[in-house]
Amino acid sequence: MAEIRNYTLNFGPQHPAAHGVLRLVLELDGEVIQRADPHIGLLHRATEKLAENKTWIQSLPYMDRLDYVSMMCNEHAYCMAIERLIGVDVPVRAQYIRVMFDEITRLLNHLLWLGAHAIDIGAMTVFLYAFREREDLMDVYEAVSGARMHAAYYRPGGVYRDLPDSMPQYERSPYRNEAKVKRLNENRQGSLLDFIEDFTNRFPKYIDDYETLLTDNRIWKQRTVGIGIVTPERAKALGFTGPMLRGSGVEWDLRKKQPYEVYDKVDFDIPVGVNGDCYDRYLVRIEEMRQSNRIIRQCVDWLRANPGPVISANHKVAPPSRVDMKSNMEELIHHFKLFTEGMHVPPGEAYAAIEHPKGEFGIYAVSDGANKPYRVKIRAPGYPHLAALNEMSQGHMLADVVAIIGTQDIVFGEIDR
Repeated sequence: MAEIRNYTLNFGPQHPAAHGVLRLVLELDGEVIQRADPHIGLLHRATEKLAENKTWIQSLPYMDRLDYVSMMCNEHAYCMAIERLIGVDVPVRAQYIRVMFDEITRLLNHLLWLGAHAIDIGAMTVFLYAFREREDLMDVYEAVSGARMHAAYYRPGGVYRDLPDSMPQYERSPYRNEAKVKRLNENRQGSLLDFIEDFTNRFPKYIDDYETLLTDNRIWKQRTVGIGIVTPERAKALGFTGPMLRGSGVEWDLRKKQPYEVYDKVDFDIPVGVNGDCYDRYLVRIEEMRQSNRIIRQCVDWLRANPGPVISANHKVAPPSRVDMKSNMEELIHHFKLFTEGMHVPPGEAYAAIEHPKGEFGIYAVSDGANKPYRVKIRAPGYPHLAALNEMSQGHMLADVVAIIGTQDIVFGEIDR
């Protein structure tokens, strides 16, 4: 009798649905997946090792480049780990700003996930809609930090600077006449908080548009319902966190269960799935966007009413203001020491985790008392999710692998780190 042999197929890294540099070696019986073997490391940048050779503050911009669609969330965990080692307090206004930008980052992440997941499965319009909204949020990033993506805005002890009083305006050009410029600048007349509030008023309608296109769409449901099912027990055993875990019906969210910053002072709900398939995880993330919108609104209201400092007054950790630095010798020395030698962190170890858009993002930092970390270990949420790809895709068709990769919301910067 003839021996039946499966054949292997390279999926990626050139494949457009491979989300960066994922190389999957698939073992197929016809079009049915027998085994999926993820090959990683094509993007490896040795972030953890580089951190040991830089001062604590110099490693901060590296965090932006891990999951490069959830920039400020990565910075947040790193800053919290340093703050726990030093024992520095963060002003309440800075905590509200951090929470607001964490949720803006969650929207940025979920919008990119939604657009990419939809286009992988064949829905083009959602991709264009999602990127239209991302543009406004990128403008918010740029207004506050000067960069659209890699912000380096959070600092140990608070945030780099307070929120600006004005938004950048569009200017007339050969491609934009006066009327168009006026329309584009309509919601940019006030402060950054006014612009964010205007966005939160518009955003629920946009989410309704996405749902109109996808939620009851026959093709979307055929491609996602019953695909990549993970039971609650397996999700916990595999180390799932975030929407991957909540999609399987486990109500676990660090913002509620282990609150940090001011998450215990804002009102929001945790969306939970039922069946643990791609469709449930889609619904969970859609609802998460609505809840993030709620949190941002509450932060805007609080920040309007409560001015105050946004970074620690301890100049061993945070630089003095530019005015003080240029008029006072002692402050100048603090500034010089902080940016040349860096801060000396007391010996010890700390783990700080946040509810990142993809799950639990943790930084385990070890200090030996020097101005550089002895060791930094990053707990990236996408790593255990990718490890489960083999189990999630067995028995499914080749086309379903694309849907499963999409639902995992993989970004390779944090996996290959």
